[in-house]
Amino acid sequence: MPITEFLENNARLYPDDISLVEINPGAKTKTTWREFSLTQATGDYYRREMTWQDFDCRANRFANLLLSRGIKKGQKVAILLMNCIEWLPIYFGVLKAGAIAVPLNYRYTADEIKYCLEKSDSEYLVFGPEFIGRIEQIADIIPQIKMKLFVGRDCPTFAESCDKLIGYCRSKKPEVTITDSDDAAIYFSSGTTGFPKAILHDHRSLVHSCKVEQNHHGQTRNDVFLCIPPLYHTGAKMHWFGSLLSGSKAVLLKGTTPELIIKTASEEKCSIVWLLVPWAQDILDSIDRGDIDLSQYDLSAWRLMHIGAQPVPPSLIKRWKQVFPNHEYDTNYGLSESIGPGCVHLGVENIDHVGAIGKAGYGWEIKIVDDKHETVKKGEVGELAVKGPGVMKCYYKDEKATEEVLSDGWLFTGDMAQEDEDGFIWLVDRKKDVIITGGENIYPVQIENFVRKNDKIKDVAVIGLADKRLGEIATAVVELKPGEAMTEEEFNAFCVELPRYKRPRKVIFAEVPRNPTGKIEKPVLRERYGASNLIADENEKK
Repeated sequence: MPITEFLENNARLYPDDISLVEINPGAKTKTTWREFSLTQATGDYYRREMTWQDFDCRANRFANLLLSRGIKKGQKVAILLMNCIEWLPIYFGVLKAGAIAVPLNYRYTADEIKYCLEKSDSEYLVFGPEFIGRIEQIADIIPQIKMKLFVGRDCPTFAESCDKLIGYCRSKKPEVTITDSDDAAIYFSSGTTGFPKAILHDHRSLVHSCKVEQNHHGQTRNDVFLCIPPLYHTGAKMHWFGSLLSGSKAVLLKGTTPELIIKTASEEKCSIVWLLVPWAQDILDSIDRGDIDLSQYDLSAWRLMHIGAQPVPPSLIKRWKQVFPNHEYDTNYGLSESIGPGCVHLGVENIDHVGAIGKAGYGWEIKIVDDKHETVKKGEVGELAVKGPGVMKCYYKDEKATEEVLSDGWLFTGDMAQEDEDGFIWLVDRKKDVIITGGENIYPVQIENFVRKNDKIKDVAVIGLADKRLGEIATAVVELKPGEAMTEEEFNAFCVELPRYKRPRKVIFAEVPRNPTGKIEKPVLRERYGASNLIADENEKK
């Protein structure tokens, strides 16, 4: 069945139960919007709620709006919104119309938005007030966009008001037949290894991700999921799919400060919180500094903290369990090409294997292979491959790129990994991030995990910079915690415990950039610090 049936089931079974809550700390007023309305604008209320019946009603109205404007099955609708209570009803409205949803990264520049609209063949665009300037820059050069729908007040002249238009549309389910094999969504890769690729998934993929998430984390109707990462990304949305399948409430928090996260988890009685590594570190640091007094909050409902989207330092989880001993911990590995998190899964029962990404997730197969796609021996490093119902159909309009990563149902992830004697998979690094120095392979993640053990260090990224003699040298970009100081000599002394060939040959004290899903933006660092003067300076030291 298509994923839209889960929403319709919840609306029928739990019509008056709250499905979504939006917390907007930047709102001017502290009032709460409870009832479904067609005229409320994003950002006016501190807290907004929506029932399952309201959710399904708004999705139906949006679907009927698209159909009234001539949308055909299989056409694409781009969604460019910050997290808000309208986001998911719009997404499901697109699907109910038989169309394909195309979520866009809110950090995209005007040129990148134009590229993604053209790459995905999008013909309809939904956007929010934060993007008026960017859309205005390209409004006259995207003629393929038949309709620009604006979500919010003060609609710009080059768009139409979504809130006003859906008031004229029926709330009845549209008569569009949708099957498991119908295309459902195009997600763009994070672009950490180049310009984003368009990843096509069908309804079967989305449904499988619902089942994977609930199987791994056991969501029931009593759970409350705190969702902070951006909904345009598969990670946040596919974790929310567990709430969809169980008919439970989710809270969308528009803010990432430690105090906001703890306050919201307390007030909303959140039981499941998905964090990115930097946010978890910031929470622990705030508690250590005394900025957060846990005795002032009721966190008794919080049962599970899980992290994904990037390698997780074992030292971080050790610290977390010391502060929150009653929390279960889990991590999920996944890619947008495998419909987000869950194709590899640690499991809350395997806390003794913190640092590993786990074993094959629910309904998934995994293997580790060499360059010839032959399975390597246990303990050897190779490329991780996954297979299951959640693998993408293809890179849209990119047959060559598709052939490079898909073979006989297997998705070759580009991540280097190894399997331990207990059958757990350990992520070593991105295949493209491996540093070859003097003929030796260096895996940056291993060095990063070691460096993060230093109490003065908040974050670290290890990249390879060109070197005339060694080919590449390992360079550590180190971000210190606020108020801390460290010299190059002190850093080098700390790294003495590493094997000599793994020790960074250069250290740069600077901020470590991460994208909205928490992944380190290593291409940015390579471009920033790969200048010839840095290389020349390093060579002079030899």
